[in-house]
Amino acid sequence: MPFIGELAALFTSFCWSFSAVGFSNAGKHFNSNVTNRVRVTLAFLALLLINTVLYGEPLPLHAGLARWGWLTLSGIVGLALGDAFLFRSYQLVGPRIGLLLLSLAPVFGAAIAWLFFGENLTLMQFLGMLVTLAGIGWVVFSRPALQAGEQYTRLSRRGVLYGVIAALGQSGGLVLSKQGMGGDFSPFAGTLIRMTAAIVFLWGMAIFQKEVKSTIQSVRAHPKALGWAAFGALFGPVVGVSASLLAIQHAEVGVASTLMALPPVFMLPISYFVYKERLSWQSVAGTLVAITGVAFLFLK
Repeated sequence: MPFIGELAALFTSFCWSFSAVGFSNAGKHFNSNVTNRVRVTLAFLALLLINTVLYGEPLPLHAGLARWGWLTLSGIVGLALGDAFLFRSYQLVGPRIGLLLLSLAPVFGAAIAWLFFGENLTLMQFLGMLVTLAGIGWVVFSRPALQAGEQYTRLSRRGVLYGVIAALGQSGGLVLSKQGMGGDFSPFAGTLIRMTAAIVFLWGMAIFQKEVKSTIQSVRAHPKALGWAAFGALFGPVVGVSASLLAIQHAEVGVASTLMALPPVFMLPISYFVYKERLSWQSVAGTLVAITGVAFLFLK
């Protein structure tokens, strides 16, 4: 199928936009660590069921040691560490700046893939990346000030650093995933391997930090938040992450990660229809610029 990688990357952005809604609502009651643990746990259970139904085995033990190694590293770097820094960045500088910093991931991803794995981009694709990132930045910067909240009037250097590390984590996770997703390996099986690594790492840290009991108590105290976390996990770590693996399986990492950086743009209609926010002309113009950049990425 032509452009299956690019289309999967676009679908990933749609999924992550819906996921952001779920985790945002869950975050009203859970702190970032609890949200991270809950989401990987729910995603892990869902993926076990999906793999059992589709392939007759809960874990892809036949995948081979090399594939398990690459995808395990990817899960720790991208899903555990990268997202942990992202959630912390949101707390310190707000979601508006956090999303902007995360949009650096395509640049990092393309650089890593070029330096270590010899992956190249055409001039048109490179131009498309720059135009798309420019559009994303325009959209994010033009979001209403109340999105970030008055407490973020002074930019935290540590929050900015965490956002940059989150972008590195996401791009590094995608590059590592591409090494483990060679051939026609199932994206659902690949996501389950990544999620297994993330859940072991995050709950291992919870045991070390003696936060297991408080995490369980928080979940029991807020069942509605658990429902929102389940919603976010479905569209994020389950469907969204699986689609992202399909994307990097069939497209260059730089192109795929640029298309996956579009959630700030896709959040605009959600903000308008769901949260009744008024959209500025800058937001609309930035959206058109980003879509133009996406069009360039499909020109090979």
